[in-house]
Amino acid sequence: MRAVVQRVASASVTVAGEVVGEIGRGLCVLVGVTHTDDEAVAAKLAEKLWNLRVFDDEAGVMNRSAADVGAELLVVSQFTLYGDTSAGRRPSWIAAARPEVAEPLVHHLVATLRSFGAAVATGRFRAEMAVALVNDGPVTVIVDR
Repeated sequence: MRAVVQRVASASVTVAGEVVGEIGRGLCVLVGVTHTDDEAVAAKLAEKLWNLRVFDDEAGVMNRSAADVGAELLVVSQFTLYGDTSAGRRPSWIAAARPEVAEPLVHHLVATLRSFGAAVATGRFRAEMAVALVNDGPVTVIVDR
């Protein structure tokens, strides 16, 4: 699994004009699934996300995690994170897991985050989504399993 994580002041995802997920201060997480991923990988990524120290402490140093500050998370499935452009200008999606494999793993990631006490909003799997966010910092990191 791979995630692009942005620290945000707010974020939302809209499908067909309807806001389906929305958070305040927290992390917007775009997550992709590949063929070798399983529930253990999803759980490990959830733990990394929940404890990722990208929030400032009193000294202005990124020493706090979502768990420490009670930040919310918006998790959005993003198969294009496994796009391969090494052979030209049109990405290959071969490394991305099929939707019937990826969807349960994204749900497991979300369920694991919620089991930690996280407030988690989501996008809608297999939908055309419009993601809006106010990047805080900006802080953007890539987290691989």
